[in-house]
Amino acid sequence: MGKSKTQQSQQDVPPPLPEPLPRPVADSHTHMDMQGRTPQESVELAASVNVTTLVQVGCDVPSSEFAVAQAAAFASVHATVALHPNEAPRLVLGDIDAWAGRDKHREPGGITALEGALARIEELAGRPEVVGIGETGLDYFRTGPEGVAAQQESFRRHIALAKRVGKALVIHDRDAHADVLRILREEGAPDRVVFHCYSGDAAMARECAEAGYYLSFAGPVTFKANEELRAALRAAPMERVLVETDAPFLTPVPYRGRPNAPYLIPLTVRSMAETLAMDLTELCEALDANTRRVFELV
Repeated sequence: MGKSKTQQSQQDVPPPLPEPLPRPVADSHTHMDMQGRTPQESVELAASVNVTTLVQVGCDVPSSEFAVAQAAAFASVHATVALHPNEAPRLVLGDIDAWAGRDKHREPGGITALEGALARIEELAGRPEVVGIGETGLDYFRTGPEGVAAQQESFRRHIALAKRVGKALVIHDRDAHADVLRILREEGAPDRVVFHCYSGDAAMARECAEAGYYLSFAGPVTFKANEELRAALRAAPMERVLVETDAPFLTPVPYRGRPNAPYLIPLTVRSMAETLAMDLTELCEALDANTRRVFELV
């Protein structure tokens, strides 16, 4: 049975403000350009619950330019720039029936289009507002076998760029754990690597920690069925753990399915504290320190 109009309208309503956190915390990965409010509103709402640092993430050239502009406008916002894993095959092959509805019917541009986009990302990467290269990586959920080569080439190029500019690498890894880890080994990972919206198991968390990678946990760690993800959180060394929204996606419980935003970070942090049996204030302080370390924020 389909949802009623009332149910549908309730799903569109932003959740209420949660109780503020006792210490400042950063949202290590958000998309304010998709959240239906102005960046200033997003920043102010987040600050009202002690989410005082936002990392605005680029997924293509326009959103990367947007990220840089917001980081220039707000002291609490920092930018990352990149081509999302699904953007590379879209540029090369055309419509891959992806990717958040962006330019779905754009004609394929081939290697020239990919090269042009990568060149613009490299221009932006040198800006002082940019603290990371991402989100890049691999996504085998939305892109089929025909797009794998373009994704992997784009990922390798982003790894090289992160090393050239000395900034953190922010990885999107969906249904591609083994290949992501393999390519990082083959290329040689940058000094600072973040697995955004970590989705692996506890064994992979330990492998990532041994390699020095950071793991960022989002709303799914609060979902009742995701005990394996909570086991991964418990397996990760606290000095390697971050928190994020990936807003407007992946809203934590009890508002799953409704619009996500940085101001909802407290829900995820409190759930993480419960999972870890850890004092909330101590967790906030660790999460904020980790974010500042990995992105070299002052």
